[in-house]
Amino acid sequence: MKVTSIAMLVTFGLASSAAFAHSADQIIIRGGPVYVHPQDKSDHVKVGGAKSDLKAKANNDTQLGLNFQYMVTDNFGIELLGATPFSHQVKLGGGNSTGLAGAKLGKIKHLPPTLSAIWYPLDGNYELQPYVGLGVNYTFFFDEKLSGEAKKAGFHGLDLDSSWGWAAQVGADYTFNDNWLVNAQVRYIDIETKATTHLGNTKVTAKYKLDPWVMMLGVGYKF
Repeated sequence: MKVTSIAMLVTFGLASSAAFAHSADQIIIRGGPVYVHPQDKSDHVKVGGAKSDLKAKANNDTQLGLNFQYMVTDNFGIELLGATPFSHQVKLGGGNSTGLAGAKLGKIKHLPPTLSAIWYPLDGNYELQPYVGLGVNYTFFFDEKLSGEAKKAGFHGLDLDSSWGWAAQVGADYTFNDNWLVNAQVRYIDIETKATTHLGNTKVTAKYKLDPWVMMLGVGYKF
């Protein structure tokens, strides 16, 4: 009798877990704070075509992240990453031969929509579902504005090119009933842009690899 009861409980537990797992044709929506940490990988700033000892740097930012995912099979999905616009302060770092090191160049905004293929290696008997993803990113920059400090120094105009790159991520969903889940994810996005401004009549350019680490904690709903 005890053996039968234990077997029934185990069977029920597995069935319940399977009911919580992702399955083909489901749509999963996740949302939560997303933190973007750009890396300082800019080439040396060119002033009038000549390389200076300046480099561009951008600070971190946190916004609302949104994921939309369609499960093609029980273990494979297609995901689109979206977010409210990220905003970064850009500074000039490096040497001070130009007298501009430490100057606040301005503020930029960007949106980095990313389309990824997602693979869940575990079967449906686990509420915790880790996953890996690989995809493509398109980042477009807008609303670039020079700071008052930069304008006083003689800068005018600021433009950043759009960027195509690859993206990779790891994450996990923990499903605690038929519809709701919590999620954690970390991804690396390849973002490289060319920034152009002018100092008086002299053109100033810099290739900047943001290549940010992106971290998100959120809740999700599937239907």
